[in-house]
Amino acid sequence: MEQLAKRLGLRTDPTIFFISAGFTLVFVLALVLFPDRIGAAFAAGRAWIVTNLGWFFIFGVNLWLGFLIWVAMSRHGHIRLGRKGSRPEYGNLSWFTMLFAGGIGTVLMFWGVAEPISHFSSPPIQGVEPFSEQAAQDAMSISIYHLGLHTWTIFTLPGLAFAYFINRYELPVRVSSVFYPLLRDGIYGPVGKAIDIASILGTLFGVAVSLGLGSSQIAAGLDALFSTGDGPGVQVAILTVLTGVAITSIVVGLDKGVKFLSNINIGMAVALMVFVLVFGSTLFLLRGIVETFGLYFGNLPRFAFWNDMLANGNPSTDEWGWQGSWTVFYWAWTVTWSPFIGLFVARISRGRTIREFVFGVLLAPSLFTLIWFSIFGWQAMEFDGLGLAAREAMGAGVGSISDAVAESVPLAMFAFLENFPFATFIQGFAVVIVAIFFATSSDSASLVVDMLCTGKSSPGPVHQRVFWGAAEGLVAAMLIILAGDAGLTALQEVITVVGLPIFVLVTLMIPSIMRGLSQEEIEHINIGTRPELEAFHPEEDTTPAE
Repeated sequence: MEQLAKRLGLRTDPTIFFISAGFTLVFVLALVLFPDRIGAAFAAGRAWIVTNLGWFFIFGVNLWLGFLIWVAMSRHGHIRLGRKGSRPEYGNLSWFTMLFAGGIGTVLMFWGVAEPISHFSSPPIQGVEPFSEQAAQDAMSISIYHLGLHTWTIFTLPGLAFAYFINRYELPVRVSSVFYPLLRDGIYGPVGKAIDIASILGTLFGVAVSLGLGSSQIAAGLDALFSTGDGPGVQVAILTVLTGVAITSIVVGLDKGVKFLSNINIGMAVALMVFVLVFGSTLFLLRGIVETFGLYFGNLPRFAFWNDMLANGNPSTDEWGWQGSWTVFYWAWTVTWSPFIGLFVARISRGRTIREFVFGVLLAPSLFTLIWFSIFGWQAMEFDGLGLAAREAMGAGVGSISDAVAESVPLAMFAFLENFPFATFIQGFAVVIVAIFFATSSDSASLVVDMLCTGKSSPGPVHQRVFWGAAEGLVAAMLIILAGDAGLTALQEVITVVGLPIFVLVTLMIPSIMRGLSQEEIEHINIGTRPELEAFHPEEDTTPAE
């Protein structure tokens, strides 16, 4: 493998690269040759996971959140995520801005209207009337539960592990490095390489699903504007064009341009949010933002531990449709992204304390998510039947957005924007936002996957990153074709199966972090008395506790 890597001009770990690439290509080939069998296998796997292990996903994320709060508040909270004497590379404002950049994207654009409307028109809680005030309150609480603190818990835990073991101990930029206290030099052997390969494949599929959702939303927007259709063929065509844009930026080295474009895109998304606030029911939405804080935190314990154990009134039922399609899907999908986002937040957080890192990464993006959903969600529900007088004043019909969501989830945002002035322009504006998020996410993900292969923070040769960019687009295209008319359901099946092993890996990061912290504490108290820890000697951090 090493000789082949040299001949191809690669600068990477050949075992990790070739096995990861091989699995990817085999999967694509299998989708081409046996689409029905592959689809059936994923459907069966997802059904088994949500029925038997759905509780594990829900309990696991709560466990992670509890651990993060504990470690931040503990005596370890003052430890800096860097070498001795290191200080933050970015000021608080810049750091929060970059966290904000990580907290917004195609996910919020895709679900900002669709999820609240889905729960408002079809309440998951038994006995709650559709389109009622209770349905609206539950819809907001559940939506922010799915994309607030708990989603950022899934990013923060691996981010903390990366920041601690890579920034502080200067281990390779790989997921296996997180398990150094447990595996020691085994991170360089077969077990470590297996961890890295699984992480790369999980990240690749997580990105591919996101690209698939982004393509479907862009297709829905173009169809609303130009009646182009939004079937799989159109989605694949859009995916091909935007993947080509991402690959072009890799080849010509438009790193600064992509970063600039990404910042502009964030500004565009905020501008869209402000537009909805100003041209919607402004006073209603301002009151809604404040009230949503109370709804979210008041209902958080209830929904965070809700397992729907009495589904359909039958304690022994195997049917767990709603939770499997929403909560378990979210956690499985998000955890496949966690190496990508975790590495990003680790890189921009060098020199910060554990306490600063945990609370900053958890709270800043979650706060923006709450405001985003409060504005888009409440306004959409008002248009759709909540508050008759306001609805008549705005000229919307009862259930119009719900009907659009029932027809096509990606259509939700564009059906919502039809109710505003300058509707055609604003819908086109939204399409551009999603398209830029798509291209920049693909470019960034290619860089991260390549780093996980090379183990270095510096990018490898251009053609390595081009390969991963093309692979992401190819897997996404095959998933779209596999999904066909099933759309989101088929993507949920794939990512739930792929997400399970990554979820287990992230859970195991907790004992690894705890052991690393305890070993560091022993060494700081009695340096040099434990020969077996010589391979794990950070420079002593004399920074006083905060």
